[in-house]
Amino acid sequence: MSYAVSVAGVPSPLYPNWCISSTNNIPSPLNAEDPHRILKATVRNPGYKWRLVIAYDGTHYAGWQFQQSPPTIQCIVEQSLIRVTKLERKDLQLVGASRTDAGVHAWGQVAHFITPFNYDTLEGIHAALNGLLPSDIRVREISPAVPDFHARFSAKSKIYHYKIYNDAIMDPFQRHYAYHSTYKLNTAVMKVAAKHFIGRHDFSAFANASRNNRIPDPVKTIFRFDVIEMGALLQLEVEGSGFLYRQVRNMVALLLHIGKEAIPPDVVPMILATRDRKELAKYALSAQPHGLCLVSIKYNEEHLWPPSGCPKTSFGRHHNISKCKLPFY
Repeated sequence: MSYAVSVAGVPSPLYPNWCISSTNNIPSPLNAEDPHRILKATVRNPGYKWRLVIAYDGTHYAGWQFQQSPPTIQCIVEQSLIRVTKLERKDLQLVGASRTDAGVHAWGQVAHFITPFNYDTLEGIHAALNGLLPSDIRVREISPAVPDFHARFSAKSKIYHYKIYNDAIMDPFQRHYAYHSTYKLNTAVMKVAAKHFIGRHDFSAFANASRNNRIPDPVKTIFRFDVIEMGALLQLEVEGSGFLYRQVRNMVALLLHIGKEAIPPDVVPMILATRDRKELAKYALSAQPHGLCLVSIKYNEEHLWPPSGCPKTSFGRHHNISKCKLPFY
């Protein structure tokens, strides 16, 4: 059974390797420049792993993967982590679950990083990170993670949404987050075509050439592919075991042409069978990135168990007025 990463309240197992001995449970003095307190870790602890759930507007970024110019989400998050933890980039070992492209958004990107010390609370570091990050990037959650957890390799499935605004005039408030189609789309045939993607297939025909030297496994499983109508807005929701480079945008591009009734729905299994990207290029190019959003990532239950001896998940904190500042009359 798999669970979304934001699941909370799972019972904590006994995990001795993460416990801090009572002789070392002495908090360091609170530094005025530090927004958090650190507990000294014992020598037997190789490090502590922390899971982040991150939301971002990808409009002004060159994707997730680290590069300094133009800026990426990973680069900006690392800069903030370095300032808050006082650690070097090589020590943090920040890893993201999905390498989203330039212009692609996320509501549920997951990442993990490592520190040589434990925290007694995560609310301070959470507030400090969001205070340093630009307003279009936000850490939604911080939680302790078991050593076996890996943001990328532990993922069981990923959910992406692609939004299409299907009207003659574009809603200006949707322009950064939905693709504008002035063609009236036939959603019925799009739904028929989307069902052809469901199941275990070789998606070589729907993958652009990878930007690195790794050769990914082209066989992926699509658990669902829904076309949801919300007035002028169409939301394409796809959940899969994993996705190849630009696979989702390529699938959406083909569905758009099918929705225009330029090609029939049964072209999908025909293109899949060829395992040839050049065959898809005869019908469609990749859909624009700004309509795509990484919504959530699911993991097995045991990977979300909080280790013993570590603080609770931080979902952020609200500020309260401690006393009335208005005079009484």
